[in-house]
Amino acid sequence: MHKPQSQKHSKQHKQQMIDRDGFRLNIGIILSNDQGQLFWGKRVGSADAWQFPQGGMLPYETIYETMYRELTEEIGLNKNDVEIIGVTKRWLRYRLPHHMRRYFQSPLCIGQKQKWFLLKLTSKEENICLTCTAKPEFVSWKWVDYWQPLDQVIYFKREIYQKVLKEFEPMLKK
Repeated sequence: MHKPQSQKHSKQHKQQMIDRDGFRLNIGIILSNDQGQLFWGKRVGSADAWQFPQGGMLPYETIYETMYRELTEEIGLNKNDVEIIGVTKRWLRYRLPHHMRRYFQSPLCIGQKQKWFLLKLTSKEENICLTCTAKPEFVSWKWVDYWQPLDQVIYFKREIYQKVLKEFEPMLKK
């Protein structure tokens, strides 16, 4: 029996793309404003967890499709609200601490393998909407200075954030 398209996509939406080494394919988004400040989101359900928007790729998506979907799901913006300034040259990986790995899931995910996007907000800041989805990822947000996220991001993501910010810094200054 053929499933209706909506059910098919619903099932695929739950599938994680995990490579043969155990890393979940994921994209990250750094959104900047005209002053070179960055969007910094406070995660739902955590006392003081701040991060950039990010999310997993689905089996039928390109990295660009994933980025635009995550942009809409996490901060309520769409393609017409942003300009792509840059994309990381290569995939970057980080490992999850052992206590955060879900050993009961198969395949086992040991970390994230990410492509990062640097975007510039071209529409109004008021278009940012954290509650435009059924399951919000962020409870609040603020604009921060370029390097500030390194002081606040969870320890196991710090190295990847440093690499991404270093790669994107010259692009933002153009």
